[in-house]
Amino acid sequence: MAASKPKHLLEELFHRGPHQVLRGDLALIGLPGLVLTPRAGLGLPAVAFGHGWLQPPDRYLGLFRHLASWGVVVAAPATQRGPLASHRLFAADLRTALDVCAGVRLGDGDISIDPSRLGLAGHSTGGGAAVLAAADDSRVRAVATLAASQTKPFATDAAARCSMPALHLAGGKDIVAPAVGHSRLIAANWGGPAQFRVLPKTDHLGFTEGKHWSGLLIPGSSDHAALRLSRALLTAFFLVHLAGEDRFRPLLEADVKGAAIEDTDELVVS
Repeated sequence: MAASKPKHLLEELFHRGPHQVLRGDLALIGLPGLVLTPRAGLGLPAVAFGHGWLQPPDRYLGLFRHLASWGVVVAAPATQRGPLASHRLFAADLRTALDVCAGVRLGDGDISIDPSRLGLAGHSTGGGAAVLAAADDSRVRAVATLAASQTKPFATDAAARCSMPALHLAGGKDIVAPAVGHSRLIAANWGGPAQFRVLPKTDHLGFTEGKHWSGLLIPGSSDHAALRLSRALLTAFFLVHLAGEDRFRPLLEADVKGAAIEDTDELVVS
């Protein structure tokens, strides 16, 4: 069978997947936050997602539902949400979320996670925290970030210790975490294969859903086009690298309208 064209794969992933989705509460198993899963499935891949600065996990609910509809479990801790949140502790919480996914039967016991199919993702400082977590967790097989922000300790330094594949999306109109100074440097310093794409019309909060009081402090607003495109690209990325769905690989290797692959070679630190 001939491989599908990237455009057709993108169109397919714009739509929700074949699975019904269940929503649960991580607090029931010791960690405040959300967990979204397919209704049933054994040996599933799982991703722990880090929210952005001051953001509740609910602002990414559409992304979580989309991933779960395609067979990827998502756990999103609702910790470290204050203005002086610890990036180091948030990274630890993301690793704990992976522990929960890998060690606990979800649903009515008919949902299980394959511990060799674990990934991390995040937005803003949650993206930076995901990089910190990945650098210290050998179980992680793939990392994706949305408008990743610098952290302390530095995510740009931690990136050099990450050997798993990565996808970094940034907003061309982001003045909070400018693409050149944050996501691009993380991608350039990545120790393994990394792809960097810029959505030229997207700002820092373009990857979040709905409205929130933090919009009074953080420039930007939700962007439907950015949400649609980032959901499709992250779904393709995790299906390829965690679920082994190679038929979506052509999409990851192609330029996409509104999210072309950018070169970061000139920023690699020797």
